[in-house]
Formats: sequence, structure tokens, C-alpha cells
Amino acid sequence: MAQPYPAVWSRPLPPQFVIYPLMAGHNKWSKVKHIKARVDAVKGRVFSKCAHEIALAARAGGGDPAANARLRSAIDHAKSVSMPKDNIERAIKKGTGELGGDAIQEVTYEGYGPGGTAFIVEMATDNLNRSAQDTRTIFSKNGGSIGTPGSVSYQFDRKGEIRIPATSISAEKLMDLAIEAGADDIQSDDDEHLIYTAPTELGSVANILRDREISLTSEKLVSIPQTPILIDDLIIARQVVKIYDVIDDYQDTHNLFTNFEIAEELLDQIDP
Repeated sequence: MAQPYPAVWSRPLPPQFVIYPLMAGHNKWSKVKHIKARVDAVKGRVFSKCAHEIALAARAGGGDPAANARLRSAIDHAKSVSMPKDNIERAIKKGTGELGGDAIQEVTYEGYGPGGTAFIVEMATDNLNRSAQDTRTIFSKNGGSIGTPGSVSYQFDRKGEIRIPATSISAEKLMDLAIEAGADDIQSDDDEHLIYTAPTELGSVANILRDREISLTSEKLVSIPQTPILIDDLIIARQVVKIYDVIDDYQDTHNLFTNFEIAEELLDQIDP
């Protein structure tokens, strides 16, 4: 199982803080995914995901970021990956219906992968029938199977997640602010800070941090595996990485959560 991030606390944790298991992949596999994310950004894949989130946020709460916290966060994330202003404005209009066409809808699928792994796939789509059929096909062709609602989600905890660049604030200062804001947990590494909150507290904690002029990389709800599965067989490792990549690369995939970790000795033998 992956080891926790280096401890950021210089004094005992406040009573309300709970240390949650790291999301699957927060070992060196996370570095593989980060490399992939940078490649995706060049290909425009990240822009597509940002556009989906902006459209969904605008559809749910209107096109004014000042009055729509989710939209404001989505725009901040889009700007952090250098998404062009025109793309952002077009995504907002898509969400509010100003551009016409079919509305973007949110849908979640659950499924099983090789080695007993679990997948939660959140999609943003303008064609539910297409997404459902394509998702079943992806799972079946890659050693997995689609599940019924709730079939794997019980293995995950739903939390709010805020990401902050490590260079923007020290872990010690962020700890004090997070306690004041009502966060549940903070984890840090050399690249970023992760703040976890109760789902209902995500917006308020994020707004408090913004009011303190802290730049957020992202703010969203995530599903964290309660008991990650360690994959130490090379064949299965390649299979789970492949199905992860195929699902993640699918045009409608918005967020993807899994419960697997790759044994460190296998990472060099798996292509990112």
C-alpha cells in the first residue's frame, strides 16, 4: 500500500482532523499519471475536461462566476492549465444554452477491472445512450465488466478535495488556515497540498482560502478508496493501467476514480 505523504504537522492534530487513506495511485504511479496529464494537455484532452466542467457548472448555477462558486473554481482550473479565454467563454455559453445543441449531462458508471479492481467513472455527455454503450464496450474489451449503481461505490468515501501548488504557501501556514476553515485533512508533497473536506463543506472551505488570496489549482468532489488494492503481478498491472488509460481517454470521461496501486518494482516496466 502506498505510504502517506510526508507529515506536515508540527504539533498534534486537532480533534476534528481525520487522516484518510490516500487516493489510489498516490505512489509512483501518480507520477506516471502526471506525465500523462501533461501529454494530454498538449493534445487538448485537459481542455476538453475543463470545458465539460465549466459547461456543467454554468448549466447548474448560471454563467456568472461571481454568483456561482463551482463555475468560478472551474474557470480557475482552466486558467491554471492555460486554457484560452475564448474556449472558456464558449464552454460557459454551451452550459447556459446560448449556443444551442444538446445539453451536457452528468452520469456516473461503476465497474470492475482486472484483479478485482473497482472503477467509478463520472462522465459529461450530450448523448447518454452513446456513453452507456461505449462504457460497456470499453470494460468488456479490456478484461472488466460494468456494474450496477452502488456495486463498487460503497468501497469509496466521498470527500471534497482542494489542490494548491506547494510553492504558493507553506504547509505550516496552510495547516492553520485549514483548521480555521473546517477542513478534515491536509496532505503535502513537493508539488502540491491536498486538502480534504466533508462534501458539504467543500465550497465554504475553498471560499475561505480564496478570501485569504490563496490560489487554488482545483476544487471538486472525489471518491477515495477505503482499502486500496496493491497490484504486484506485472500482467495484471499492465491490464489495469490499460483499462484506466482507455477509460480516461474516452471523450466523455470527466473524472475517474479507482482503488488500485501499482507495486513500485513494476512501475519501470509499464509504459506511461
